[in-house]
Formats: sequence, C-alpha cells, structure tokens
Amino acid sequence: MTKYIFRSTLVIASIVGFQACSLNEQLGSTLTKSQADSVIKVPALLKGAYDNLQMPYQDFSNTWGLCQMSTDETVGPTRGGDWDDNGVWRALHEHTWNSDHAHIQNAFTNLLTLQFSATNVLNFKPDKNQAAQARFLRALSMFTVLDLWGQVPFRNPSDTLLNAPRVMKAQEALDFIIAELNAIQGDLGTRPATAAYVANQDAVRFLLMKCYLNKGAFLNRAAPTFDAADMQKVIQLADQIKATGAYNLGTDYFDNFARDNDVKSKENIFTQQNGPGFSTVRNGNATYARWKFTVHYNMNPSGWNGFATLSDFYNKFEASDRRRGGAYTGLTDTSGMLVGFLIGQQYDAHHNPLKDRKDNPLIFTPDVQLKESGNNLEVTGIRVIKYVPDFYTSEKSKDNNEASNDYVFFRYADVVLMKAEALLRTGDAAGALALVNELRTARGATALGTLDLATLLDERGRELYWEGWRRQDLIRFGKFLTPWQLKPNDNPRNLLFPIPTSDLAVNRNLTQNPGY
Repeated sequence: MTKYIFRSTLVIASIVGFQACSLNEQLGSTLTKSQADSVIKVPALLKGAYDNLQMPYQDFSNTWGLCQMSTDETVGPTRGGDWDDNGVWRALHEHTWNSDHAHIQNAFTNLLTLQFSATNVLNFKPDKNQAAQARFLRALSMFTVLDLWGQVPFRNPSDTLLNAPRVMKAQEALDFIIAELNAIQGDLGTRPATAAYVANQDAVRFLLMKCYLNKGAFLNRAAPTFDAADMQKVIQLADQIKATGAYNLGTDYFDNFARDNDVKSKENIFTQQNGPGFSTVRNGNATYARWKFTVHYNMNPSGWNGFATLSDFYNKFEASDRRRGGAYTGLTDTSGMLVGFLIGQQYDAHHNPLKDRKDNPLIFTPDVQLKESGNNLEVTGIRVIKYVPDFYTSEKSKDNNEASNDYVFFRYADVVLMKAEALLRTGDAAGALALVNELRTARGATALGTLDLATLLDERGRELYWEGWRRQDLIRFGKFLTPWQLKPNDNPRNLLFPIPTSDLAVNRNLTQNPGY
C-alpha cells in the first residue's frame, strides 16, 4: 500500500499511527504527494472524520460509559447471567477501574482515531472551511481526552508516523484548543444556515465556553478555581450565541432527541447526522442502543434490559417537571412506552399490563443493586428513555437496528446553564437565578426562590441527564469523590482515568496518571 493512500485509511492506520512506531514495511511508496492529492478527495476524508465521531461518543461503551457510569446518574447492574461483562460496568460505578479496563482502552483509542482522521484532512489541501471543520473535530477530540486523562497525545499533519506522538500536558493542551477554536471560528458557517451536524460558529463558541468554565478544574481537579476573566468569557460567548436568534427553549423537551430532531429541535447546536442509507458507519445503530440498553425484552421496541438510573437522582425531579417524562406522540400511541424515566407498571399500546420473562408484572422499581439475583432481577431499577425510539425508520428500512435520531453533542439549554454558573461564580446570584428559572419555566418546573452551587448542580443534572456531562460537572463542583448510592468512599486518583497499559507500552511520551 502506498504511503499517502495508507495515511488516508482511518481506522487501523490511526490507531497504529498514534500508538506504535514500526510501520516500515507498510510505508513503501511510488506515488508522489501531488498524485496522491489528485486521488484522495478532501470531502471523503472529511466525511470519514465526521464518521469517526460515532465510536467515541455515540457508542455507549466508550466516553458515554466512562462519563455516566462513573456518576450518581447511571448504573449498569449485573442481572443474573446478563450484563456482567467481566464486571466492567460495576467497576465504573464503584470507581474501582484500573489501567486494563476495556472501555477505558476503547475510549482512548477511538478518540485518538478521531483526532488522527481530522488531522489527516489537513494533509490534502482543504479549503478554509474544510480545514476549519477538521480542526474543530480535532479540538473536540483533544478536549475530551484532556477531560478524561489530563494529557493529550498530539501529532502535527507534517509529523512522521514513525515517531511516537508528543504529549501535551493540561495547560499546553488547553491553550492549544482555545487558540485553535478562536482561529477557525470565522471560517465556519453560521447557524441555522449551516446544519447542526456540520461544525459551525456556535459549536465553536460552545466548546470555548466549556474550556473556560472547566479551566480551573482541568488544571487542579482536587481544588478547582474559577478566574473572573474566564467566567466573563463564558458570559460573553453565551450572549453571542443568544444574539444569533437561532435558538429557543422548546415546548417539548424530548423533541431535541426525536427521530426528526433535526427539524423539531430549536436547541441543538451541534449533532451527528444518523439514518439508514446515510452511511454504513452512521446508520443510527449507536443511537438506537440508547433505548435498547435500558428497556425490557418484552417491551415494544424490545430491549436488552440493562442500565438504570438511581432513586436518589430520580427524586431530584418534581412531578410537574416535563423532563421527568410522560407520553410522546408517535411512541406512546404506537407501543404504550413513555419517554423520560420509566417507573412502575409498564403497558402496551392497548394499556394492557406487561410482564417480564418470569411472568411477573413488569413493574420497574426504584430499588437496584450492582448484582441482582432472585425472582425480581428483571424489574429492578428505574429505566431511562432520552432518545425517542424511532419506529418509522426501523419499519421503513426493515431493520429495527436503525434510527434517524441525530446524536446531540451541544444544546442551547446548556449554554443557559453555563452562563448561569459563570454569573453565580462571579457574584451575580440574581442574574443566575433568573436564567435558571427561565429554563425551569420552559420545562414545567416551579421557579426557585434562591440559587446556590448545590442547587445549580442539581439543575444541570435534571436538564442534561444521560447526555455525558455528569462526570465533568461533578468534578468541577467538587462532588465527584463524595459517596453516593452504590458508591462508597473514593480515591483522589479517580479524578483522572488511567492511561491504558497498552498505550504506555508504545508511546514513551505518555506518563501514567498518579495513583495507578
């Protein structure tokens, strides 16, 4: 295989290119760079980079599993012989993982694959907009690696694959990401003229907000600080996003996650496009897993009867809060299933009570243990439906493993909450309270009388549950190491995940995080 064609293969090459150093036998070439440029098309490479968002973010055993299972929102109980998976889910919830944990390895590898494929676009003369899109995808990958591991392997487009990537520590990586985002913003399109599934100016602003808001936590996770100038930047960026007039808090919360959320949602800033026939990589099979992994086998659609939320978290919602869930047109009238949190007796479309496989009433209970046994093991735990099951696409495509729900990375509601946090951390409690109550009113929840950091953290949980932000939020608010339901006292090392053993072996520039 020629040198330049080899560099455009995005899965195996990227993994090896970031981790290994012995590629001599595969790099022989008779093709010149100019010839390669005429063969390799930038749009195809850029599409490949967008495709490579799926594994690290949409696949639930990658960053979602790390960022949700390690928190007070999500639990993956072993149910008899189901969902043991060598204890990987229990280890995440109990914070007993190690450097050989399979999902930690997968997430690290797939994020670096995304970074490589985005960087590779820059080798082949993209125009300004194409280059900006690729650099945004690279920055997003780097931000997530920094968040999870505190250090970021990095390779410039011109760097040889024979050398191990250098590694940026937290300050250098954060400075690089911020500089990149500021440099590319003007070369990207605006929303809504640019579809949400294409890198755009507001997606840049959103990621910059995350950088400034989390800077103190990334640099000192044990004792985060919040510089007033950084908080002002968060506020300014939020105001710029609002000033576009492209977003509003929708009347139906679950429209943001529906089959046609690309049309219905007025909140989604950056997404990944899914659907049958769109891509062999992105046919929606990762999005459909978001309901498959929680609902029972005997429900419609049928599921895998796995993950649940915890009763302490569920109890943070008041009954009127529409985010807690209820009926959704096109789902409930078709199958009887509700959206949001599923608790109590479950019904079919004709309101007949469902049963589990042991012929017990299918009544989801708040009680759940990390290891379930006995006659009720199929019904323990409150289930969660965030992405609305897509009957239309699965029936049309004759494949119930396909879905058209676009995966949501960034939402306007988070912009509102980030601005509220920045205001609160700089002494403007009244301004922060007004923003939070604007959001709560849109969601059908009663207005709060006062607002402090603990209440704001709870509100972020209510708004953004199961969207992958909880671990980061708990660390920033200084709560990640506290005990919670089914998790005892903690170890400070767990503020970072360990560098996978296999990566340490092939990249001498990586150093293991403290405590591992």
